[in-house]
Amino acid sequence: MAALVVRGVRDMLKRADFATVSRRHRHKKKWATTEPKFPATRLALQNFDMTYSVQFGDLWPSIRVSLLSEQKYGALVNNFAARDHVSAELEQLSARDFVKEAISHGKPEPENGQTAAPSLASWACSPNLQCFTFARGDVSRFPPARLGSLGVMDYYLMDAASLLPVLALGLQPGDTVLDLCAAPGGKTLALLQTGCCRKSEGWCLGQGRLPTSSCQGHTEYDELPGPGNLAANDLSTSRTGRLQKVLHSYVPQDIRDKNRVRVTSWDGRKWGELEGDTYDRVLVDVPCTTDRHSLHEEENNIFQRSRKKERQMLPMLQVQLLAAGLLATKPGGHVVYSTCSLSHLQNEYVVQGAIELLANQYSMEVQVEGLTHFRKLFMDTFSFFPSCQVGELVIPNLMANFGPMYFCKMCRMT
Repeated sequence: MAALVVRGVRDMLKRADFATVSRRHRHKKKWATTEPKFPATRLALQNFDMTYSVQFGDLWPSIRVSLLSEQKYGALVNNFAARDHVSAELEQLSARDFVKEAISHGKPEPENGQTAAPSLASWACSPNLQCFTFARGDVSRFPPARLGSLGVMDYYLMDAASLLPVLALGLQPGDTVLDLCAAPGGKTLALLQTGCCRKSEGWCLGQGRLPTSSCQGHTEYDELPGPGNLAANDLSTSRTGRLQKVLHSYVPQDIRDKNRVRVTSWDGRKWGELEGDTYDRVLVDVPCTTDRHSLHEEENNIFQRSRKKERQMLPMLQVQLLAAGLLATKPGGHVVYSTCSLSHLQNEYVVQGAIELLANQYSMEVQVEGLTHFRKLFMDTFSFFPSCQVGELVIPNLMANFGPMYFCKMCRMT
């Protein structure tokens, strides 16, 4: 009996001794399952450090820390709400209407090589457009927008730099307008706030037919909805769903029921075939690396390893979308191209590539319009990169942490 007890104790000690051996010494390490995944946000930062340190040089450290810091917002007043009351409340917060201040600075001066200054009407979107921001260095936050007395939200919180492409478009009363990549809806809402958009008198979609390859959710040769005052499109049906939610929150039902905005989910690259030579003004706010989002959010991050090819193909997609936007514009009409990326590969190079493509394939002449006056008019609110080859770039700055936002205005000459 004693022998059995001794044997049991010996076996127990053996098991205890074995249990002290680390698990990692018993099996080969399985790297795929034991190592944490490399976050897409870190991949984005690595990519930016490699590319933007070369592109921006000594400016990159300050841009970098600003991108990693809390973003600054503007409050776009909803003209469908009690506008005067909302503006007064925002002024009580010590916020200022930066659009109104810019207009009061006076007419822009001539660009280099120009005989006359651009007229105020060529850039001022509308006196109806109001967007409040806090002064440089003021990191105050706006309270969340609330439902107003008229049943719609009082204001829309957005990166105030996102309003610059809309202002650059220079809408005039009666313009036909296309927002080619509209979701999630901030710029579409701003375009609608101007009150300048009207129905297209060109190729009537209500009488046209669209091939299956160009449209999601339509059977072959489905009848298309009639045109609205503003055409808003995005390829992603989930993103157009977000756009619809914005419109439902900020635009009264009676106006929505009158078909003032036509929302579609079509392939924007085919817009030149669908509605060529139709619009007075086209905004092409393309998909991009969304630099600030990519540094802060893992969800829907284009730097995820599974989206590497999609990211590499972005400049080609951007060229195709800009070319389609220019083809959809009437001769003499204007297009504004914009991104929320710092990359010159997605900004200046795309503009130059689209212009060359249209010149070679369509013998179309496109002229880039200077926007130096924008930098002067809005320099109190935003920080601009001084060395863009074409267009303007708002760079993040701790004193004015908006952007990044690139925008370039073009005129279709032929």
